[in-house]
Amino acid sequence: MALDTPTDMSFTRKAMKAELLDAETELELAYAWRDERDEAALHRLITAYMRLAISMAAKFRRYGAPMNDLIQEAGLGLMKAAEKFDPDRGVRFSTYAVWWIKASVQDYVMRNWSMVRTGSTSSQKSLFFNMRRVQARFEREAAQRGESLDRHQLHQLISTEVGVPVRDVEMMDGRLSGSDFSLNATQSTEDEGREWIDVLEDDSAQAAETVQQQLDREQLRDWLLIAMSELSQRERFIVRERKLLDKPRTLESLGDELSLSKERVRQLEAAAFQKMRRSLESQSMEVHHFLA
Repeated sequence: MALDTPTDMSFTRKAMKAELLDAETELELAYAWRDERDEAALHRLITAYMRLAISMAAKFRRYGAPMNDLIQEAGLGLMKAAEKFDPDRGVRFSTYAVWWIKASVQDYVMRNWSMVRTGSTSSQKSLFFNMRRVQARFEREAAQRGESLDRHQLHQLISTEVGVPVRDVEMMDGRLSGSDFSLNATQSTEDEGREWIDVLEDDSAQAAETVQQQLDREQLRDWLLIAMSELSQRERFIVRERKLLDKPRTLESLGDELSLSKERVRQLEAAAFQKMRRSLESQSMEVHHFLA
């Protein structure tokens, strides 16, 4: 979107008319902000170089982002540069600020290019912003030689030029070739056309399957209650403490409470499980499905 609103135009004109700082004044303002946190000095420094931020933001208009948003991101990058700038290094603020402004705008463009994360590494970002330019150069050079490059050859050349794997080039080519589509968009122009989301497979359990699973759980619970009822009070206590608690107790702790040895508790536990198994098997052969 171009700078076509009165507010945008006014802001841009004001920024372009800001003072031009010489190196000495720039240094004084940087020291005043760093050492004294002089906000007036910071404001003057930012205002003077806002034209630089606007100029750099304009270079990213081809990615479809609103120009006023790009300017805001460029301004944020400029403020970050002012916050981190060290005047003792002997570098002009404008030179230092360029990196921060560019990084801020690039991050914004990539965040808003697609709902799918487009690039997370520095090499992928370089590919995102340079792929079309590099591809056009290779195609132009091939045409001058009277040659024609297919997709695979282009991907190989771009991979070598930018220094990224071929699979990253293939992925980025696909991302740059089209925009996102809503799953709620219809498959045809007809009013009653199905939405794309309707053709996605539902991985959740179907109603009949859910009901059957619930019935199976209830049946197994009934079987287990019957099996538990056939145990002695001490056996039920051991099974409950060993298998039905979120934090099962140890054989040793149960032995101390019951005044039994650790080995004796283990024997009672094994005997209780054997009784339960016989009870369950006598109720239904289907129990093997649950015990498998």
